[in-house]
Amino acid sequence: MFCYRLSREKFAAPLSGKGAALKGGRWNSPGTELIYSAENRSLPMAEVAVHFSISTLPDDFVMLTLEIPDELSLTGIMPETLPNGWNTFPPPLFCQKIGDQFVADCRFCLLKVPSAVTRGDFNILINPGHPEFSRIRILKTEKFPFDRRLFADDLV
Repeated sequence: MFCYRLSREKFAAPLSGKGAALKGGRWNSPGTELIYSAENRSLPMAEVAVHFSISTLPDDFVMLTLEIPDELSLTGIMPETLPNGWNTFPPPLFCQKIGDQFVADCRFCLLKVPSAVTRGDFNILINPGHPEFSRIRILKTEKFPFDRRLFADDLV
């Protein structure tokens, strides 16, 4: 399987989860290392774009293509199994606890979770502490300029 990750260039490699551990995210608390990726290229772009305006958007993003062997251990969460409000901002603590527990249990390398930004799409979370993690590799790193039309305030 291939997954995609959008990252600032200086933090793109090696994959570590340390960036997510600094401030936490929807699926992890600060201090918990987790790598966020997605099933398609558009989702990481949407997940990043909701946090910036065109004036604050860094210009050094790269898109990583990750090669993940199909046999790696994977579990998932469907949106209908989550309590109301799971997709609100800021992320609720119960979502962070789900990811924290996933990392702590270390039973699976991958956790498929619904996107809070793009309904129907899924992120693939990667536990860098899992023994299978070493089998994941970065296939390609490409410059990723954002299309300015995504930021409507520039068009007015």
